[in-house]
Amino acid sequence: MAVNVKIPTPLRNLTADVDTYAADPSDLRGIVVSLETAFPGMKERLLDDGGELRRFVNIYVNGEDVRFLDGLATALKDGDEVSIVPAVAGGM
Repeated sequence: MAVNVKIPTPLRNLTADVDTYAADPSDLRGIVVSLETAFPGMKERLLDDGGELRRFVNIYVNGEDVRFLDGLATALKDGDEVSIVPAVAGGM
């Protein structure tokens, strides 16, 4: 099984500019573990001290926000696309 994870530009300093990572975990929590193994420091950027998604990090599976699915327990299947999208704040 292969799941493609899209790495956003702000996190590519941890991945040596790798923009897509292929992994095979069966759920989103497994993706975080796999990313941390491959790119140390990734977990602390994605999860808070309680092990939940950070407030300003959005993760989508096939375009669906995981907060409206099963969060980190969201099941994955072959060919799924996981997108990590850090929230962007700004103003004038």
